[in-house]
Amino acid sequence: MIRSRTLVRRAFLVAAALTVTTVAASAPGVAKSNYDGQWSVSIVTEKGDCDRGYRYPIGINNGVLFNAGDTAFDISGKVANNGAVVVRVAHGDQAATGTGKMSPTYGQGSWSGGACAGSWTAERRG
Repeated sequence: MIRSRTLVRRAFLVAAALTVTTVAASAPGVAKSNYDGQWSVSIVTEKGDCDRGYRYPIGINNGVLFNAGDTAFDISGKVANNGAVVVRVAHGDQAATGTGKMSPTYGQGSWSGGACAGSWTAERRG
């Protein structure tokens, strides 16, 4: 009788372990954005007396933008599933906002901040 209980207990534990493994393997993971990766963003001033241009490394993870370089600036923004992007970049007391459209390999749009405005383009780097 004791041996029978031990076998039943082992069988139950094996079945439970298989069930947990199967459920974990079939659970959906975090959805990745088509835009996730490393990007090189070029910002060009077309209006105002701001510096003519900047280039920043930007990262996108699950559609959320972040600073992927070692230049001190803050960035916040998101790329929607349809590629629409809204971003805010700040350094010290200066800030700019931008909007645009992304594809999986390229992006473009416009930005403005203070008395300056211009355009931006982005290319996927990885």
